Amino acid sequence: MNHVKVGFHTLGCKVNSYETEAIWQLFQGAGYEKVDFENEADVYVINTCTVTNTGDKKSRQVIRRAVRKNPDAVIAVTGCYAQTSSNEVAQIPGVDIVVGTQGREKIVEYVEKFQQERTPINAVGNIMKAREFEDLDVPSFSERTRAYLKIQEGCNNFCTFCIIPWSRGLLRSRKVESVLTQARQLVAAGYKEVVLTGIHTAGYGEDMDDYSFADLLWELDKVEGLGRIRISSIEASQISDDVIDVLNRSEKMCRHLHIPLQAGDDTVLKRMRRKYTVAEYKEKIDYVRKAMPQFALTSDVIVGFPGETEAQFANTYRLIEELQFAELHVFPYSMRTGTPAARMPDQIPGEVKQERVQQLIELSTRLSHEYAEQFIGEVLEVIPEKPEGNGTYVGYSDNYLQVVFPCTEEMVGKVCRVRIDTVSGKTCHGTFVRVVDDASRSAVAG
Repeated sequence: MNHVKVGFHTLGCKVNSYETEAIWQLFQGAGYEKVDFENEADVYVINTCTVTNTGDKKSRQVIRRAVRKNPDAVIAVTGCYAQTSSNEVAQIPGVDIVVGTQGREKIVEYVEKFQQERTPINAVGNIMKAREFEDLDVPSFSERTRAYLKIQEGCNNFCTFCIIPWSRGLLRSRKVESVLTQARQLVAAGYKEVVLTGIHTAGYGEDMDDYSFADLLWELDKVEGLGRIRISSIEASQISDDVIDVLNRSEKMCRHLHIPLQAGDDTVLKRMRRKYTVAEYKEKIDYVRKAMPQFALTSDVIVGFPGETEAQFANTYRLIEELQFAELHVFPYSMRTGTPAARMPDQIPGEVKQERVQQLIELSTRLSHEYAEQFIGEVLEVIPEKPEGNGTYVGYSDNYLQVVFPCTEEMVGKVCRVRIDTVSGKTCHGTFVRVVDDASRSAVAG
């Protein structure tokens, strides 16, 4: 099986990127050689997205591009679009193998079976019946400083705008021991920061007896050599007293939480079938700020949801301003066939959505700058990631500020103390103070 070339293309979210890395580990273990997707390969793996109708369309375009590049190559399609529309994907000329969002540990086996028998394989099953977390390990990443650790799969929320439960199935948590083993492997591979990720990350443990997300955070807190634990996303309804306690007492939790808002108006939230009111959301943010002062609050917002009035949008704008978010990901509402919201009356015209998006992006830019400015003169811990030129490197502080400062190649991936001098836009410029080693940190903690 020597030097069979495989190329990968990932559409969509961070979880997909994680899973593509995991699928590459499987091919690597079987002796394949990785090439750029734009080059000629013997096997192309396309990891698809279906979060919007546009996601489906882009996925189809990428599949066709691979077929054109090498008509003799084996084309394997996986991911969310493959899961929700397996027959549609299988009918695209040139597609040989379709695997959904479960059972991907067999993907190399399918490729080799196809090479021998030349009969198409559609291995997509009913995701709603999946009850086990699919263990796909990623011992290392192309990013050298921050490792993603997937701890759960699926979601039970069924928000009216979202197709994800149908593409990922219901919530299932990874076994605790499996999470901890993977965390220790990542530390051994030199990672100081682990980002906990999943489809509904902080829902971890909801399908277990007497075990919660907070319990997992405490176990990770004990992993030796792990410097930082970052939560990729947590719902307001999942910020329990126990989670607050971890944020308050653990030295390792990053001062940064991504807490999806989606809308700042109760009527819109109800139509979206979100599990909180504006008042409840605000209350949770207050609790977190008491436990973790100056934490960076980032969020997702959907504008132009069906029926959203000017007044309702104004409520969202005011709430974001009041809560002083550090950064927003703003999305115009996009119709997704098969979801209740796509069938709702009063769809908002495109130009109105774009105008609202623009207003929130401008607000986000201002708030990001204001958030960063309060740290001028403070010393923060930053892990340098990549060179920016002129002897400077860029990295992130625990509270998710992007910091550029002078340092050397040897310091990449290490925790550095950096004094923040100036802020331009949302980028901070700082002065290197010193490298923090684990010994000095435990001395401080003790």
